[in-house]
Amino acid sequence: MAKIGMFWGSSTEMTSIAATEIKREFEKLGHQIDSFDIAKSGLKPIADYKNIIVGCPTWNVGELQEDWDILFDDYQKLRFDDKTGAFFGVGDQMGYSCNYLDAVGLLARPFMENGGKLVGKWSTEGYEFEESVALEGEEFLGLALDYDNQDSESEERILKWVDQIKSEFV
Repeated sequence: MAKIGMFWGSSTEMTSIAATEIKREFEKLGHQIDSFDIAKSGLKPIADYKNIIVGCPTWNVGELQEDWDILFDDYQKLRFDDKTGAFFGVGDQMGYSCNYLDAVGLLARPFMENGGKLVGKWSTEGYEFEESVALEGEEFLGLALDYDNQDSESEERILKWVDQIKSEFV
């Protein structure tokens, strides 16, 4: 497997915590993963990786986290033809039930539209929410984490998701 670049934004540190846990699990399996806080790295390093992981919390009412929001116009112009990507998001499914995990959908859709191969879809089973733009059928377009309401399930979800996507990356 080619090395992995993980690009994430975090305002309250929950996405940063998830990124650290994902990186640790990949490294336990012997895979190299480089982690980038998008606020510091910008988008340029994405070009250096065939396998990417993108992390973003849903902010306010269905919006991107501020660092991703600043870069979003440029992100939408990137070509992802040679990339395989997995997405994860952090949100509050009870407090923001009408837009749970929307940021994952906002970032995953341009990735796919611009040639990227999406991996790491995640079942909606066990979640309670009304709507999300991160849905495709009965699956999220990436790993859904809710540290507010289901913190005790986050570690197990990360373990299962890493196990799932490690075989889907090139």
